Amino acid sequence: MENTCEPTLATALLRGATCRCPACGEGPLFRKFLKVKDRCDACGEDLHHHRADDMPAYIVMSIVGHIVIGLLLWVETSFAPSIWIHIALWVPLTLGLSLGLLQPVKGTIVALQWALRMHGFGARRTRAPANNLQRVA
Repeated sequence: MENTCEPTLATALLRGATCRCPACGEGPLFRKFLKVKDRCDACGEDLHHHRADDMPAYIVMSIVGHIVIGLLLWVETSFAPSIWIHIALWVPLTLGLSLGLLQPVKGTIVALQWALRMHGFGARRTRAPANNLQRVA
C-alpha cells in the first residue's frame, strides 16, 4: 500500500540534507557527486525540476568562511604561528569543509524547492493534517 501523505517541510529538509529523496526518504538524491537524479528509484518522484544553481555554493562559502576566518583570527591572536602553519591548517580545513558540506546543502536546497512546489514540482499527494493544529468545535 502506497503512503499518500506528503512529508512535512522539516522531514523533507532532513531527507534532503542526508542526500535522500525528499518525497520518500528511501531513494538516493544524487546520481553523481552533485548531479541530482531525474527520478527517484524508490518512489518515482520527478526530481529534474530543481533549480539549485549557485545557491548551495554561496551557502557553503558563507558557512566555511565564518568557521575558517573565525578560527584563523583566534589562532593568530592566541598563538601567532608562522605562515606555513597557517597554510598547513587552513587550506585542508577549507577544502574539507567545502567538499563535505556541498552535497548536503544542495540536497537541502532541492528538498526545499520540492516541499514548496517551486520550479515545476507541481501537484502531488495531499499533506497529512496536523492533529495538534485542528480545532475541536
